[in-house]
Amino acid sequence: MISYENILLNVEKWLSEIDCAHEPRNLYEPIDYSLSLGGKRLRPVLCLSACSLFRDDYESARWCALAIEVFHNFTLLHDDVMDKAGIRRGKPTVVAKYGLNTAILSGDAMLIEAYRLLSLTDSPSYPLVCDVFSQTAMQVCEGQQYDMDFENRTDVSTEEYLNMIRLKTAVLLAASLKMGALIGGASLCDVEALYEYGIQLGIAFQIQDDLLDTFGDEKTFGKTIGGDIMSNKKTFLLTTALERATTEQRLELASWLSLTDPVREEKIEGVRNLFIATRAREVAQAKIESLYSKAMNDLRAMDITAEGKRMFIDSAEKLFHRTK
Repeated sequence: MISYENILLNVEKWLSEIDCAHEPRNLYEPIDYSLSLGGKRLRPVLCLSACSLFRDDYESARWCALAIEVFHNFTLLHDDVMDKAGIRRGKPTVVAKYGLNTAILSGDAMLIEAYRLLSLTDSPSYPLVCDVFSQTAMQVCEGQQYDMDFENRTDVSTEEYLNMIRLKTAVLLAASLKMGALIGGASLCDVEALYEYGIQLGIAFQIQDDLLDTFGDEKTFGKTIGGDIMSNKKTFLLTTALERATTEQRLELASWLSLTDPVREEKIEGVRNLFIATRAREVAQAKIESLYSKAMNDLRAMDITAEGKRMFIDSAEKLFHRTK
């Protein structure tokens, strides 16, 4: 089996070969810029890795993997539009660099490009893969809508939050594995086991992101620390803190959330201290470890080689011990 690192090199090479040299440049240049911002390329690598578990020619999943990465970057682009975000991966976002209308239209074009790339997949399982892709794309939209709905609610439970991030984040990661496995010719049992493994990883990935946004190092994280706190964004930390807080702590937290023009440093420090006092930080870490354990159980249930399992254990460790 080829290594994770070699698959990643191929992903980067294939992404660089996507032709964005078309007119009008104001439509295509932001797409090229978005894809050039980098990232872990986790989803396409997992798609190709899943395919490699069941057939030697993992490149048969090439177009599917590229479609997944283009779609993922489309969701990030539109996410930045809705959040009015200025920084992504340490660089200006598309909306900050090119403006709102261009960002929206280029994002739309990226979605179309993702489906064009997917259509190049030459596999007997293509109809099923396409169906999984479309269902997942709709679930991501559902998750985004829940996230937006939560902005106007003060009673979001941790359970509701976990369902939202399952849709917004985890299903795409899980679907990447599922589509790669289908192209590779895996049994339905192994396909579903990989999907569940991906769900656990995806949820843990977002909880880790919540932690990094509040407690991470801005130099390595690539985004401004405390952004979630300043926007009163519902996160695992916030919902957990509200559920665990004493009456006094809940009133203090509500006070911070209600401020319309707070001093940034003061609000971040005040809310962060409440996350620590309610032990929300420890609960988040424990939840990540629990998800890791479930992911490993799903992996052990699969009928694959020890080498194959090692690749996915390494993938999980990259997620669970990341700093950015």
